[in-house]
Amino acid sequence: MQVLALNSSPRPEGQSKTAVMLQHLVEGLREGGAGVEVIALREKRLQDCIGCFTCWTRTPGACLLKDDMSAELYPRWLAADLVVYASPLYFHTVNAAMARFIERTLPAVQPFFETAAGRIRHPLRHPMPTAVWLVVSGLPEMAEFDALREFLRRTRHPGVEVAAEIYRPGAEMLTNPICRAAAAEVFEATRAAGRELARARRVSPETLERIRRPLVDPQSFVRLGNLFWRTCIAEGVNPREFDARRMVPRPATLEDFLLLMPYGLNAHCAPPQGAVLQFTFTGAVPESCHFLVSQGQVTAHPGPADHPDVTIETPFALWLDVITGKADGQQLYFAQGYRVEGDLTLMLQLLQARKGPDRESP
Repeated sequence: MQVLALNSSPRPEGQSKTAVMLQHLVEGLREGGAGVEVIALREKRLQDCIGCFTCWTRTPGACLLKDDMSAELYPRWLAADLVVYASPLYFHTVNAAMARFIERTLPAVQPFFETAAGRIRHPLRHPMPTAVWLVVSGLPEMAEFDALREFLRRTRHPGVEVAAEIYRPGAEMLTNPICRAAAAEVFEATRAAGRELARARRVSPETLERIRRPLVDPQSFVRLGNLFWRTCIAEGVNPREFDARRMVPRPATLEDFLLLMPYGLNAHCAPPQGAVLQFTFTGAVPESCHFLVSQGQVTAHPGPADHPDVTIETPFALWLDVITGKADGQQLYFAQGYRVEGDLTLMLQLLQARKGPDRESP
């Protein structure tokens, strides 16, 4: 089976969550024995359909416009057995690049009329390839795809088979370290969907359910998302720059700190009996909290612990500067910007995950 995979995301590799999902689907298709060609529409020259109907009259089946669509993409589309339409969700439907591609397939339709399934349609000039829709949304709710589902239902030609509609909500979290384990399960399910498509031209309901499984609970999604955007606005950066600079969302409250800090601790460095790391904050947030680190897991708790292994006493704002890379934690420690009681080596091991290529660990 020959597959044409179209990626309409305007984002380049490394930033596009559409591309991330498509990559795993393509891997599965190839594992299932399909030959796959992947095309990024952002790299092609596609003009808008101008509605001249020349492809129905003077040059039946051939578009008047001379660009990459007529010279390259349209012939490949017609020759494919299956086409994957991979798009980000923009305003509850496919984005402009994908819509442009779809509109330019008009030459495959004849101008005449027929009645099919109780509706008036144009007959096909050529058999159209089986379709697979792979669409990602930044928001975490499946209801975000309702308008697209209705659009696809209404615009589907009776003569075109749709093998699967694959939807991934909350896609922006797929590459977030917070969701690494859950995202890995989504990626494996997406590869399984590719294998199923290659072998049976369908995806099982169980596999589709695994693909759209939530990465985080809705409340955490809202809190994490708001922290991210507040940090971008405060620092004057866009998401691409945020990622390129390896930035960390800056907590504003102790509640935010309790949500984020567990993901900055290296839980696998804790001793077999576990460890307790406590923070005693001064300044604008004069409160305490502690983290239980055991068996590769971290749980956050407000208030002091009974017997902490390490206690960090620090102004809240200063520690936020440390974890977001604005201050050198090591220099601040020697300058007595904050105090550490207990096992200093253990503290350094637990905070090792905060170390990046352009920052020092505390």
